[in-house]
Amino acid sequence: MTNTIGIIMRDIWAILGVYLACVNIAGFALMGVDKLKAKRRKWRIPEATLFLVAIIGGSIGSIAGMYIFRHKTKHMYFVIGMPVILGLQIIGAIIVFFAPSVIFF
Repeated sequence: MTNTIGIIMRDIWAILGVYLACVNIAGFALMGVDKLKAKRRKWRIPEATLFLVAIIGGSIGSIAGMYIFRHKTKHMYFVIGMPVILGLQIIGAIIVFFAPSVIFF
């Protein structure tokens, strides 16, 4: 039984890692695409979409994209909001990781 739980947990961590990698790449790419569209004065990606991607786990990629592409760095709600989202995600991950397993199983 213990071995089965270990295998399941390993699979969950692997799936979570792939998910986070994909959503962070998406957040990074969306910042770059939106910057390009802004330069060309074309239809833009809604700010709500950029925040949604950060909220669902892409905050690191979104923050990296903000500063690498120099996009949305003059908007205080992005400059403050994205790191706040990341901070809340880190706090949530710490709580989940260090909470007694009895709560979740």
